[in-house]
Amino acid sequence: MTYFNQLHPWCIIHPLPSLQSLVVARFRRRSDAQAHLQILQRMVAGATYEIIFDVTPEPANQTNEMQLPQPNPHLN
Repeated sequence: MTYFNQLHPWCIIHPLPSLQSLVVARFRRRSDAQAHLQILQRMVAGATYEIIFDVTPEPANQTNEMQLPQPNPHLN
């Protein structure tokens, strides 16, 4: 997750078929997301949008923690 995404956890998504979704916009505050959602619903009457709080964790191999080298069992 990028730093921008960490600062903007509130998302407006557009649900797609087969359990996929498209992030339309990201916001710092829920109230900002709700105001933008109202505008979207007025402009695109037939589309469905939802507000979610995105708490997607970083994968374990991309953390900023330093990993210690593993001993090689073939050297012993």
